[in-house]
Amino acid sequence: MRVGLTTIVVREYDEAIRFYVDAVGFELIADDDQGGGKRWVVVTPPGRSSGLLLARASNAAQLAAVGNQTGGRVGFFLYSSDFHGQYRRMLSAGVEFLEAPRAEPYGMVCVWCDLYGNKWDLLEDRA
Repeated sequence: MRVGLTTIVVREYDEAIRFYVDAVGFELIADDDQGGGKRWVVVTPPGRSSGLLLARASNAAQLAAVGNQTGGRVGFFLYSSDFHGQYRRMLSAGVEFLEAPRAEPYGMVCVWCDLYGNKWDLLEDRA
């Protein structure tokens, strides 16, 4: 088994696609019109082991969750085999980092925010 997709509730599809593809380096795998303003939008890190389903908020409760899907905790984890290269790439693309990279017993890590404020860890992939 594996986890395939995780939903991220977003304000607008296109701004979310630009952020995750251009700033973070994900690939756009699907962008299918489902009618009624709804789209099936999937972005994945290179390699496609898992991905994000970008789902536009469609009501007040969903809109209130944009940027705070895990109550302010780090809720998403992006592993990189080139931690420092990925950090520099994201930093130069304007991604907001909440701290400087730090060494932990499990590897390098630093917390960053997506365009809505959801917290992520950028982690060194030791595999």
